[in-house]
Amino acid sequence: MKSYYVNIIARSDKRKMFITWFAVLFLVARECSAQDDEGPYRGKLIGKLNSYHHQVSGEVYAVDDWTVLLVNFNYDGTGEDTFFWAGDSGRPGPQGFIVPDQYGKTNILERYNNAEVRLRLPEGKRVARLKWLSVYDVSTQNAFGDVYVPDEFEPPAPRTVGSLAPAPGVRVSSAPVTFLDANSFTIPEFRYDGSGEEVYFWTGVGPQPSSRGTVIPDERGYLEPLRAYTGEDLRLELPGGRTVFEVNWVALWDAGTRTALASVLVPDALNVPPAALRTLDHRSKLPHCKQLHRDFQVSWEVFGNQITIELAAQIGDNEYMAFGISGNDTRSQMVGADVAVVHYNTTLRQGSAGDYNVTAAAPCVQVLGQWVGVCRDERGGGLNNHQVFSSSRTDGLTVLSYRRSLQPDEPMDRAWNTEGTQYVVWAVGPLDDAGEPAYHRLYHRADVTLQLSRSPPTADCFDFVAGERARVRGWERAQLFDPALRVLRFAVGPAGGAHGLQSRVPAAPSRAWYVNGQLAPDLQLRRGLHYTFKVSGGNEPHSATLYHPLVVTTEPHGGLERLPDAAQREVRVLAGARTTRRARLAPSAAGPLCSAERPPGADPRRDDEFATFRAYNRTLRWSCAPGEPASLALTPDSSWPDLVYYHSFTHPDMGGRIFVVDKHRRNVARGAAPRAILSAGPLPLAALLVAALNYIIC
Repeated sequence: MKSYYVNIIARSDKRKMFITWFAVLFLVARECSAQDDEGPYRGKLIGKLNSYHHQVSGEVYAVDDWTVLLVNFNYDGTGEDTFFWAGDSGRPGPQGFIVPDQYGKTNILERYNNAEVRLRLPEGKRVARLKWLSVYDVSTQNAFGDVYVPDEFEPPAPRTVGSLAPAPGVRVSSAPVTFLDANSFTIPEFRYDGSGEEVYFWTGVGPQPSSRGTVIPDERGYLEPLRAYTGEDLRLELPGGRTVFEVNWVALWDAGTRTALASVLVPDALNVPPAALRTLDHRSKLPHCKQLHRDFQVSWEVFGNQITIELAAQIGDNEYMAFGISGNDTRSQMVGADVAVVHYNTTLRQGSAGDYNVTAAAPCVQVLGQWVGVCRDERGGGLNNHQVFSSSRTDGLTVLSYRRSLQPDEPMDRAWNTEGTQYVVWAVGPLDDAGEPAYHRLYHRADVTLQLSRSPPTADCFDFVAGERARVRGWERAQLFDPALRVLRFAVGPAGGAHGLQSRVPAAPSRAWYVNGQLAPDLQLRRGLHYTFKVSGGNEPHSATLYHPLVVTTEPHGGLERLPDAAQREVRVLAGARTTRRARLAPSAAGPLCSAERPPGADPRRDDEFATFRAYNRTLRWSCAPGEPASLALTPDSSWPDLVYYHSFTHPDMGGRIFVVDKHRRNVARGAAPRAILSAGPLPLAALLVAALNYIIC
């Protein structure tokens, strides 16, 4: 149908072009309306169920070659021995086989009323080879309803549409683009030098790419100008839950020159599976809206001397949204920013919008008696000037609106600029054990600007989508358990993103302890032996980011400096800190900084592209300040618990676990202590032998 409209335009001469375009737009709008009326795309229709008994009815779709979908399915549930039943020959009868229900079970069918039922065929069976599907009663050998699969039926499957064709003189290439389903597609072996300042993935309607298209979020969901790609395999999603039936092309678009660097046309009516993701019903009532990320958008309205802001994002239960005024008037800068940190408490069913000031790229810590880092205004003697209006959380979508004054209410606040360009900052991340914002997992790299009072209003937001996306698996955690290892060296490096410390601690910081070159490994110390920890975490107490004394405690998070006096007194410190005359803890193991850094220009958000820690570690560059590391001597004894922790005295969650044992053994983290196993009561001989093997000295 899309090509039909293109042919209409092609046949029009110049005098009629203007009128023809309006006619085409009318036809397209009418067709889109009809498509909306028909409901969402569910796959390829096999047919309607023929109804014979027990009120069986509904429509049957092929989702792919292994899955069928029953829509508006009805069955009264009174059959004695009734199942979903299919066959690859003849007619419905005893020669068929059971198709498990929507739960994957082969139980007798219960009642269905206008239900949507997704069925997965048994192993080795395919929709293309089926002759029929029925609701069949085995005891009476009667089909209560059935549908026949047409001859030469081709179920939906991923479809290749061709490679990106570059414009003359443009160095862009790829393998053939493949639509995996109605919403997502892959661009294999994508190459682009990243030289353009405003280049995006782009899609839209019409005979060729144009400026009237829409940005496609990149492989990580960002809407920023594209980086360089060197033969990478990308998986992208059409924005806002759009489907392949709503676009004519996919392109690499240079917004600065308003030209397509490369493009590929999308054929009509691709026979692909339905989208795995579904759109969520959310529309802000505020006039201005900007999409910050595939999963995050901000809306606003200026009225009088105040601004109302609404933040909406697809985030986890214990995650925050941060948004506010940049710390720099000419670019988006976190340090110096005045931001709202928004969170929805699912237990209390209410949202909060904290007023924060960012004075350093670090958690809120005390530096020479002053609170520095990402701190609430109240820490510095200020007030929370954000007034929450409404908040909700449904299907993982958190929405909260708040109001604040355009002009600063106190010296630590910044002013909103309504006359020109306003630079802003944003982030999404987890809350730590203290309920404070930890290192963000989503954040901007490019400048983000708003025109607060623009007329007509800015509105480039699109729908949110819900569904499971691919999850990143963590790197294997190293274990240091050699009995001869008595000296361990502690330095600081990047936490490794989703593959690294974040895979163990959701609220992981940006920096972590490296012990003998390993990222926050498990340590194994034997009672009665003497150990020395050589600490190179930084000895600059006036810095919020370069001061990491080492501490060993029974408390699992660290960051003792931020705790109030009463909470500090409850922590059992085993090594690395002493109590001062004021009954506060003071660190005793701080040495000159030895740190690892990513290569210049590397994007920290790409840390999870490394399959192993070894590959990641090879890219890091180490530098050490002059001077000897601090020495922390410790001798675990019988008073030490079996599990303790090493961390930074200033920042939380930078370290890992220490297993205190009577005998060294492999994989200590996977089992209980020997005494616990042997005291559990009589065990079979085989179990005792396995237990004995587990505790052989390495």
